[in-house]
Amino acid sequence: MKLPVIDIIVFSIYLAAILFFGISFFFKKNRTSEDYITGGQRLPSWAIGMSIFATFVSSISFLALPGKAYLSNWNSFVFSLSIPFAAIIAVKYFVPLYRRIQSQSAYYYLEERFGPWARNYASVCYLLTQLARMGTILYLLALPTNALLGWDISSIIIGTGIFVIVYAAMGGIEAVIWTDAIQGIVLISGALACLIIIIFSMPEGAGQIIEIGLEYDKFSLGSYGLNLSKSTFWVILVYGLFINLQNFGIDQNYVQRYMSAKTEKEAKKSTWFGSLLYIPVSLLFFAIGTALFAFYKVRPDLLPENLQDITQADRIFPYFIVTELPQGVTGLLIASIFAAGMSTISTSINSGSTVILTDFFKRGQKKISRKSEFRVLTISGVILGILSILVSLAMTSVKSALDAWWALSSVFSGGVLGLFLLGFFGKKIKQLEAGIAVTIGILVIAWMGLTPVFLKSGEWLSFKNPLHTNLTIVVGTLVIFLFGFLLNMLLHRKNNVLN
Repeated sequence: MKLPVIDIIVFSIYLAAILFFGISFFFKKNRTSEDYITGGQRLPSWAIGMSIFATFVSSISFLALPGKAYLSNWNSFVFSLSIPFAAIIAVKYFVPLYRRIQSQSAYYYLEERFGPWARNYASVCYLLTQLARMGTILYLLALPTNALLGWDISSIIIGTGIFVIVYAAMGGIEAVIWTDAIQGIVLISGALACLIIIIFSMPEGAGQIIEIGLEYDKFSLGSYGLNLSKSTFWVILVYGLFINLQNFGIDQNYVQRYMSAKTEKEAKKSTWFGSLLYIPVSLLFFAIGTALFAFYKVRPDLLPENLQDITQADRIFPYFIVTELPQGVTGLLIASIFAAGMSTISTSINSGSTVILTDFFKRGQKKISRKSEFRVLTISGVILGILSILVSLAMTSVKSALDAWWALSSVFSGGVLGLFLLGFFGKKIKQLEAGIAVTIGILVIAWMGLTPVFLKSGEWLSFKNPLHTNLTIVVGTLVIFLFGFLLNMLLHRKNNVLN
């Protein structure tokens, strides 16, 4: 499917502008590693907030959320409704904590509580998670781009990866935050333009979309029953709360943004702005999916036979972008998809290189020159970017990249979140108790997260996880948290008896 020249021009201009803008920060005079990691704590709260928002959103969200709404209903929107609860906890506890300890690493606190092993464990888990995340996003970004532009998937992965590596590794957090802010604006503008065009394309306007949506139960938030094996309202709400606690509490991406703000008050403002902005924008994505469903119900003749199958929902939005949008707007929408993916990848490159410097390279060394710090940050960013490209290329042979990503991320994130909460709320918990609790938790998380992937239906049925996959991080975190307290009580009781 060949794009008009004007769309290619719009798309190319956007990419070139982002690249040169990001690289420009590399040439600023008297830059320090603190500038690279926290932007010298001089960035405005609105830009940091936009960057937090862009970290929430990826190209997966841009395409998958409309696809979910088209396929079923608004059940997944419940995830967004959990964000304010997590943001309250973040603003009250997490932001003050990280601003107080003044560490550039999210995992320094764990070393203070439980020793070097806890920091090493969390840092390694974070790096592995980010590699899987970047690889997945690069791969999933290549799929619609292949459909939209007809380019080879491997070439798209390599080209996009190199593109992001250049400005993320060279520009530092300032380049990431300012390009995130620009890309967030482009993303929202593109999505709004798309919804408006769909509404005006309906014979009876927005009312017809609502009418068809109600007829087919498209606005449902899911069942309110207590079935823990299904994607009910409550399962998604609890899952969203724990995932967002993980984001706000232990994710280096977010912690760096807390530290990039001028003051604690500004950090809190940016946290509220970025997290709450995601709610209406995700609602916009679901509205697009429902509007597309109504549009093609009214005009089924515009949908080719290979897309008539409802299971092809993820391909509907890209098809609409190419075939129904005016010239120029199509280029903007493709740029929006790239914007969402690039903002997430660039954030991971920057935060991953920061973790390598602060948690591994600088520890145990009394003094490192500014030149050496920059060299480590830049080289680490390039290496992480290259590894993510290799991971993405490997995913071209995986049956379901999303399933693989969810399984891996649940194993890594659940253990670290449980350890962090144990350290934060369990002031009397010691290293040994935490270590045993994490070991037990990881075994539970691995069982819950990996058995659905490796065990086929009917095989070892009694051994398989009976709960919904989304509850893996919930159960794993609670196991670590509760076992930590239980072990502490048992060991202290034993000591008291012996004394």
